[in-house]
Amino acid sequence: MKLSYRIRLTLIALLLLLSTLFTSCDAMTNILSQIETQETIAEATTPDDLTTEESLPEEASPDDSTPEEITPEEPLPEETTPEETSPEATTPEEVTSTEITTPEEITTPEETTPENTTPEEVTTPEVTTPEATTSEPDVTIPEPEGTTSTPEEEDTPQEFKELNIPAYSGNKYAEVNGNVPYFTKTDYTTKSYESYAVLDSLGRCGIAMACVGRDLMPTGTRGDISDVKPTGWIQAYYDVVNGGYLYNRSHLIGWQLTGEDDNKQNLITGTRSFNQLGMLPFENMVADYIKETNNHVLYRITPVFVGNELVARGVLMEAWSVEDDGDGICFNVFVYNVQPGVIIDYATGTSRLEKEDTTTPEEQPTCDYIANKNTKKFHYPTCSSVAKMSDKNKEYHTATREEMIEKGYSPCGTCKP
Repeated sequence: MKLSYRIRLTLIALLLLLSTLFTSCDAMTNILSQIETQETIAEATTPDDLTTEESLPEEASPDDSTPEEITPEEPLPEETTPEETSPEATTPEEVTSTEITTPEEITTPEETTPENTTPEEVTTPEVTTPEATTSEPDVTIPEPEGTTSTPEEEDTPQEFKELNIPAYSGNKYAEVNGNVPYFTKTDYTTKSYESYAVLDSLGRCGIAMACVGRDLMPTGTRGDISDVKPTGWIQAYYDVVNGGYLYNRSHLIGWQLTGEDDNKQNLITGTRSFNQLGMLPFENMVADYIKETNNHVLYRITPVFVGNELVARGVLMEAWSVEDDGDGICFNVFVYNVQPGVIIDYATGTSRLEKEDTTTPEEQPTCDYIANKNTKKFHYPTCSSVAKMSDKNKEYHTATREEMIEKGYSPCGTCKP
């Protein structure tokens, strides 16, 4: 009897299970019928180029994706951040496929959209080319000193450029600005110093300036400067020049003031007349004043070049005694770089006699001496001074030396007749 009871219970359980299954089958049948009805409606209303929900494996579950489409080693693009994606992992061939990345198949922004799969979006700023990401620094590169500007443009103060320096008329120098230098109160100091501009691109000197005191003046002997060849240095020899040689290596700031020997920034090509008769008297004036008073003198020399000429037309010399406010020394003069009787090509440094005698001996009048009407000097016909003499002032004499003196003429100091 006990066994029969268990069998009964088992049979009852089976019956209940079968009844439940039959009920579930009926429900499933109804669900399938509804799905078929919805598919029929969808096929009738959806364009042919759109796929059904059953054709989208993305909407089912990640488990329905095939290994060829997305593998565990290759995460979905929407799950990969730009920092984790390298340029190699974001190429269109690896991220997209024709089944899941065409615009027709993509229905939601959460899934792979055209914006998420185009190469423009995949390529992040981190992988742009250097041309796109590198900008030039806003840095001004300093120009090398003394390589582009002429003294008129850079080294010479604006006041000097506007000077109306008169043409050379025989005087060694001309006063500028009422003979008052262009120094300002900020220049005044009683501390000795000296400075020299760097050579420009043509090798020419610029401004030389100093506050000259006894401590700057030399105590030794002068050194050799013969190795220095300033711009325009084409030496020539003429009888009309005292000493014969046309050019001197002229110091901007005289040696007796600062003791500079072969400083290339302090030496220019200057004529004998310019150096000895033009600049030297002013240098001596300054040197004597400093030695007598132990005061300081502001001193500035500015060589004036025209365009790209290699020989300076002259120098502007300025001086001002500091302690007595210019009472002892005060001048502002332009000294002309000229040589009487010689024409200079300032562009190159070449030169020639101002008036060369082109007549032949047969064309010259026969005489013993040639006298100058104005100076009452008489010369040998071959004297270099005769070449500089105006024809209207020439007098031709056939006489002895004593007869010329008796007529009131004096012998020339150059040819000594």
